[in-house]
Amino acid sequence: MIDDSSSPLAVVILAAGQGTRMRSRTPKVLHGIGGRPLVGHVLAAARGLAPERLVVVVRHERERVAGAIADLDDSALIVDQDDIPGTGRAVEIALGSLGGFDGDVLVLSADVPLLESATLSALVAAHHHRRASVTLLSAVVGDPAGYGRVIRDDAGDVQRIVEQKDATEAEASVAEINAGVYVFRAATLRTQLPRVDAVNAQGERYLTDVVGLARGAGEVVSVVQAPDAAAALGVNDRVQLAEAARILNERTVRRWQLEGVTVADPATTWIDVDATLAPDVTVLPNTLILGATTVLSGAVIGPDTSLVDCEVGADATVRRSDATLAVIGAGATVGPFAYLRAGTYLGDKGKIGTFVETKNSTIGERSKVPHLSYIGDATIGTGVNLGAGAITANYDDLAKHRTEIGDEVHTGSHNVFVAPVRLGEGAKTGAGAVIRKDVPAGALGLSLAPQRNIEGWVENNRQGTAAADAAARARTAQKADDGAQEQDG
Repeated sequence: MIDDSSSPLAVVILAAGQGTRMRSRTPKVLHGIGGRPLVGHVLAAARGLAPERLVVVVRHERERVAGAIADLDDSALIVDQDDIPGTGRAVEIALGSLGGFDGDVLVLSADVPLLESATLSALVAAHHHRRASVTLLSAVVGDPAGYGRVIRDDAGDVQRIVEQKDATEAEASVAEINAGVYVFRAATLRTQLPRVDAVNAQGERYLTDVVGLARGAGEVVSVVQAPDAAAALGVNDRVQLAEAARILNERTVRRWQLEGVTVADPATTWIDVDATLAPDVTVLPNTLILGATTVLSGAVIGPDTSLVDCEVGADATVRRSDATLAVIGAGATVGPFAYLRAGTYLGDKGKIGTFVETKNSTIGERSKVPHLSYIGDATIGTGVNLGAGAITANYDDLAKHRTEIGDEVHTGSHNVFVAPVRLGEGAKTGAGAVIRKDVPAGALGLSLAPQRNIEGWVENNRQGTAAADAAARARTAQKADDGAQEQDG
């Protein structure tokens, strides 16, 4: 047999199953861990091998699954499984889409998300080294229930794979399971797949039957045990989904720790696989860093913080806050208890403080929104300080409007800016002001009305209440005091 170490590689990903054990309206392969759907992790691992061709077989919820795959990898070829059930039929259809491809075919399952490119590359290398026609990945587990068993002969060579429902009592006791990952010679598949029947407990054409057929034909069948058995396990229900998520997160957190990130409590820290953290970032307990979030050196994130698709600058601090699609500048501070919605941009050394909500707004360098404020659809210059309780009233019941605040503006507490409105550079506003008109640069904006006290209002309008009784007592005491002063005079 010739040396085939340079044999071209095609990858087939099986994503046609319904996944009934998930008990979900969402197709199994679209359930997510680590910020990607299960099939997304498998696609990424496959692309790490730089295959000549990549084919994904779909069927259940075809449009949803195919659409998600196209978003993840628009160069993957999507093919449809027909009414004939079974993994053998799925691979047969995928093989037909490869035309005259002559090389090795790596078959992956879309519900085995923890396998990395390095493990798959080692599997292909072992296949070449042993000059095998079929090489399968196995794992030895404590509880093999639900998985196909790898049956070996007295010499330790693989004889066949037996599915759980077809296994005898002795076969079911075998702890070595089939991981659903194989490397086949394309020629072997073309020869053996037509011979696979559906005479089994599930009435399906099993791809695993190719192992026994190839062995019976005198071809070399080899097996490689996964170095990490947990990584080779599939996801079939919500329990396994959560376990896969935990394992992936442990792997991700450890990778960033080794890159120089301080993670105070790995057990309560979740980092998605597409997030990026620089050395000397500190992540405090109960923190989620999700999506494509990037955090630069020296930043402190947490505790009790969630960032989704955010950019955090060097030496910034985000504490007990929630942010999505926000940009936080270098040296800026956020929180505690801030809510940054999409489109928030906080400049270098700026501040979004306690109980502040922001949306679609730019807050310039060194500008501060310290507390108890809503800033939506606003452009705020540099060196601005907004008093407590600032609100940009951006919606007039028909459309959103913007508020513009120039550089070095300082506003009083409890201000409402009724958009569209602009405050010029260096302007100031008084406490309680409702700003409906533009304030020129350097001007003081006020909205004052004389205070008027209506004597006896509570006693006249709230008779019988505790407040009315208290007011009456106070009025009586005041009259008595006034009378005493008159006598003394």
